[in-house]
Amino acid sequence: MFNHSSFNLFLVTCIILVMTPGPDTLYVLARSLGQGRRAGIISAIGICCGFLIHTAAAAIGLSAILMTSALAFSVVKYTGACYLFYLGIRTLATRTAHAVPILTAVVYQRLFTQGFITNVLNPKVAIFFLAFVPQFVDPTRSAVSSQVIVYGLIDMGMCLIWLSGIAIIAGSARQWLVRQRAFWSAQRCFTGGILLFLGIRLLLTEFTSE
Repeated sequence: MFNHSSFNLFLVTCIILVMTPGPDTLYVLARSLGQGRRAGIISAIGICCGFLIHTAAAAIGLSAILMTSALAFSVVKYTGACYLFYLGIRTLATRTAHAVPILTAVVYQRLFTQGFITNVLNPKVAIFFLAFVPQFVDPTRSAVSSQVIVYGLIDMGMCLIWLSGIAIIAGSARQWLVRQRAFWSAQRCFTGGILLFLGIRLLLTEFTSE
């Protein structure tokens, strides 16, 4: 199904890109330090499930719309930025008691949804899938859409492993930090600040048409 040299190059390149600090890493780091290891992992799963949408869109060509239409790109960008601003402001406005919060199934579902939405509403991720993955596709081997889907699933798997590792490390560090007096206000400011930063970063993203 795959050209072995292209497939191996994809794996190496994908590992490097996944491990390069970016919005997803910062988001999971903030959630893990703010709400714990399990919250970080749930957020990572939500983010990675967002890759399924981008993979499917790339496979059927919908991502090309974001690459060629400035209006579509802007709509998705501003919607995603507003959502991140909403999460950041709400986090900063929430006063957390100096006790380890109890995270229920409803909270975990909300964390999953938030991670999923922040990923889906990032047009740069959609364009990345359309510009990056096809470079490794060999039309003579099998259906292009099938190869795109498999490459997307591999990328999603690597991302999930990496982000889960970040969540475990940050969540473990949080277990020590919760005993520090200044942690609660600091983690709220850190989490809210990261979300606002990601919103600004997305807002400043420029439309580029190849």
